[in-house]
Amino acid sequence: MARRYDPDRRQRIIDAAIRVAGRDGLAGLSHRTVAAEADVPLGSTTYHFATLDDLLVAALCQANEGFAAVLDASGALADDDLAAGLARVLGDWLNGDRPGAELEYELYLAALRRPALRPVAARWAEETGARLSARVDAVTARALLALMDGICLQVLLTGGSYDEEYAREAFGRVIG
Repeated sequence: MARRYDPDRRQRIIDAAIRVAGRDGLAGLSHRTVAAEADVPLGSTTYHFATLDDLLVAALCQANEGFAAVLDASGALADDDLAAGLARVLGDWLNGDRPGAELEYELYLAALRRPALRPVAARWAEETGARLSARVDAVTARALLALMDGICLQVLLTGGSYDEEYAREAFGRVIG
């Protein structure tokens, strides 16, 4: 039997992994559940992603690209008031796609137990820090990044609502 040409299969598998993880958490993610969600044979998931960690790396890379695109498209980094711009974009992201934000942080924090994810998490921090460094010095950029992570984690873990004014004031204090 001839192989079916399916150039989008790898991407469909990644998208399916993100949907499964978003719906069932990382504990519900397996090659089998992803294959069923993507409507592909189980062998396709293991062909494209030999291990579950390989699949998680691809999912985290895609999630990271999503936040970077939101940050870049927001214009927050070009805003005259950087603190207000960052507070606005963080609120838009948290309030606009809360399940996506939760999933991104679940994948990000999975790096604590899955060393294969650490380089991806580190790359996200480096790239976001570099974006911020276009406006502030490197130390301030790292502090802003840590504050962004802290605010996001507090909102996501407590189920609370995002307070844009608090975030703007906190960012302003770090910026100086």
